Amino acid sequence: MLKGKFVTHSEEETIELARKLSRDFKGQEVVLLTGELGAGKTVFTKGIAAGLGLNDTHQVCSPSFTLINIYQAKFPIIHMDLYRLGKKSDIFDLGWEDYLGQGVIVVEWAEKMDYELEAVRITISIGEEEERIIQID
Repeated sequence: MLKGKFVTHSEEETIELARKLSRDFKGQEVVLLTGELGAGKTVFTKGIAAGLGLNDTHQVCSPSFTLINIYQAKFPIIHMDLYRLGKKSDIFDLGWEDYLGQGVIVVEWAEKMDYELEAVRITISIGEEEERIIQID
């Protein structure tokens, strides 16, 4: 699995990096994405979906209002966005843990979660112009 610090210079490069990361997924991974507004968390999620065989990645959009979107690919992709949730109890009430083991879970704004779990942790920072600094742990 890819680990380390990467720099991308376009949305396409960010998508390709995420695609490479997800190609070896077994279908039960949890991906925790952190980064400021506009950093590229949803773009990275599109790349994960592409790597898992989702034909139309245009359907991947931030579930800021719906909180959870599910896409059918090689494995189900459960895409969550915690941006609008304010309290830890709101996150618990979302029932996200019910999805564990049901597919690949991708969580945007994961810094709001306070749970210990095995996960791929990705931090995306904005660099100069279109540049993104992506740390994968």
